[in-house]
Amino acid sequence: MSLLVLLRHGQSQWNAENRFTGFVDVGLTELGREEARKGGRALAGTRFDRAFSSTLKRAIETTEIALAESGTNEHLRRDGGWDIICHDDLRERDYGDLAGLNKAETAEKYGKEQVHIWRRSYDIAPPGGESLKDVVERSGRYYEAEIAPCLARGEAVLVGAHGNTVRALLVALGCHSPEEIPTVEIPTGVPMVFEVIEGKPGRYRFLEG
Repeated sequence: MSLLVLLRHGQSQWNAENRFTGFVDVGLTELGREEARKGGRALAGTRFDRAFSSTLKRAIETTEIALAESGTNEHLRRDGGWDIICHDDLRERDYGDLAGLNKAETAEKYGKEQVHIWRRSYDIAPPGGESLKDVVERSGRYYEAEIAPCLARGEAVLVGAHGNTVRALLVALGCHSPEEIPTVEIPTGVPMVFEVIEGKPGRYRFLEG
């Protein structure tokens, strides 16, 4: 039976420091690793046929930890590692010139309203970066090309990604409209399990450990 699970990575070092991260390859904190372990335990008993991730290490490590903690996915181990398909199109939104800046200090400099627009508007990009609409286009394209065929074959799929990548996929899948998505919160390390009917994901729920 088809299954789709989206998993936002656990807390990263720059999450903890309240910095814009985007494409910068920042690792997990110990809390982030524990969130990934908790997410994996919530998936105990779930056997995945395939696992995908962005190419950023915080998403890859979260996916690896979750697979290990689930206790039911040893068949995805390969030569001491994990058989995870990684692709740039699943990366976090590119924050451009804001990457590395403290969010509170940036709000003081540019104004809270402007920073809120950069963070949560659908089609306005921060300086030198991507809008959420841009992420919908690239992640949606990848989903249709690589992930949707797996679900059509009845496979169970885990996707390790990022807050804005998950939001983008929710729009691409038709779960939320562009008008709704700015208010949707995606918790770190908590699996999102989708109801898949005839290969098409529909309603979802968060699987708390």
